[in-house]
Amino acid sequence: MSKKHKISLTEEQLVFSLRNHEKIAIEALYDMYSAVLFGVISRIVVDTAIAEDVLQETFVKIWHSFSSYSTEKGRLFTWMVNIARNLAIDKIRSKDFKNQNKNQELENTVNSIDEQRSTVYKPELMGVKDLVDTLKPEQKSIIDLVYFKGYTHVEAADELGVPLGTIKTRLRMGIQQLRKHFN
Repeated sequence: MSKKHKISLTEEQLVFSLRNHEKIAIEALYDMYSAVLFGVISRIVVDTAIAEDVLQETFVKIWHSFSSYSTEKGRLFTWMVNIARNLAIDKIRSKDFKNQNKNQELENTVNSIDEQRSTVYKPELMGVKDLVDTLKPEQKSIIDLVYFKGYTHVEAADELGVPLGTIKTRLRMGIQQLRKHFN
């Protein structure tokens, strides 16, 4: 019996393969990024089955909209995380999702909570949590709300009782601080 080997490409090879719609590109994309993208999604969409659906939608969107990706605007990973995050937020804001959650039975709620506690996404293993913890408290709280809990800028402003412009400024400054660790 032979084990299926995971495919791993450099970012440049992956971008080239995706641009040319090569089969190996989608396989490598899944092998290299599915776990972390699922982690991002499941932090926003706690129901595992729905999170898996959003992950599938994410890969489809990456495949079909890859022509809009530009290496000059940022890293492939960042672009993909933003797609996953935005699709997850869109899902929890959708009317169908809200209606489904209103009708969810108590037993399903308990199962959902149990599944949420056993999630495999651990930002601290990626070092992201440690980096976010180095930020000023006002920047950290905004990044937690916007990137890890799926709040909009307006919702974060309401939650923290801070003007929207202040939220945007602190968020931008926090992201600039985090970028220093990756350059």
